[in-house]
Amino acid sequence: MFNQQLWLSPSIHPVYARLICAELRRRGFSDSRILEGTRLNWDTLHHDNRFLSFDQMHRLVLHALTLSQCPWLGIEVGRHTDVSAHGAAGYASIVTGNVRSAVGIINRYSSLRQNIAAFRVDPQQPTLLVLDERLILPELREYLLGHFTTGILRLLETATGLPLHQQLTLHWPMPETAWSAAYRQVAGTVLFGSDQLRLELPEGYLDSPCLAADPEAERLALRDCENQLQRLVRGGSLSERIKQRLLSCESQYPTLEQMAAQEHMAPRTLIRHLRDEGVRYQTLLDDVRCDLACWFLSQTSLSIESVAERLGYLDPTNFSRTFRRWLGVTPRGFRQQARRAPSAFDADTGTDL
Repeated sequence: MFNQQLWLSPSIHPVYARLICAELRRRGFSDSRILEGTRLNWDTLHHDNRFLSFDQMHRLVLHALTLSQCPWLGIEVGRHTDVSAHGAAGYASIVTGNVRSAVGIINRYSSLRQNIAAFRVDPQQPTLLVLDERLILPELREYLLGHFTTGILRLLETATGLPLHQQLTLHWPMPETAWSAAYRQVAGTVLFGSDQLRLELPEGYLDSPCLAADPEAERLALRDCENQLQRLVRGGSLSERIKQRLLSCESQYPTLEQMAAQEHMAPRTLIRHLRDEGVRYQTLLDDVRCDLACWFLSQTSLSIESVAERLGYLDPTNFSRTFRRWLGVTPRGFRQQARRAPSAFDADTGTDL
């Protein structure tokens, strides 16, 4: 079972959520319908580059699958995922020397865009790309694996200019379904029921040169990637670091002045840096409290009074009033709705994260 810290921590760049929105728009859904019930804001989602939590992505994907009635939606979204969606790592991967190097770049810097999964070359069978899954739940697995599959194929075909379909074997880690034809459009050969998602490439494909190979452009792009990776190792942006600190708190949350001291800066400096990132400290605090409240109400049996206490509210009535302001429903009403809906943790992932 995922713990609350992992579930609510920033894990995916909003560009991948925007791609879902774009696909639903192509299918004729309005902006308001696309985000209905997801607790996401359209303007924020499309103009703020702070990472989404897996919880936010989970809500959006499940809603998109319900709206579209398309179980293979991930394949369709991946087909429209341009290289630019992968940021500096995407650019570096198409200006490097060959496909093998491109896959290595995408693998090394995958965390700059998401912490869900990453492709790697199988050292035992060098014609295989294997997807290592890090943060995938059963009800999202088909969507996410589909998106990863067609997304990497689009990147490779962009890099080389060589179509892969007829020469590709897709080892799909799910049983054959009524919509299996959608997967046969991805690869010339599809083997269902594999133990892991694998892409079997033509012999020698990994040594195919990239059309836009440019050593100087690659050097600059990789330098950018390394700088971003180092910032990520240090905790990411200021707002991301603060959110992680707040998620680890219990009952008592630091004031702005106390948080500034933890970040070794003056309160005015913290306010200025957060303003540069387009956010306020109180907004971050409210977001974390709201996310945690939803987590405790939907995933635990804690009483509403205990949830209020864990979030630093001495008066449960004050908590209920604030929660209603956040979500337009009382904590009790939210819990009842959550119990009627399928739980993200009904199925065992088989891993202790």
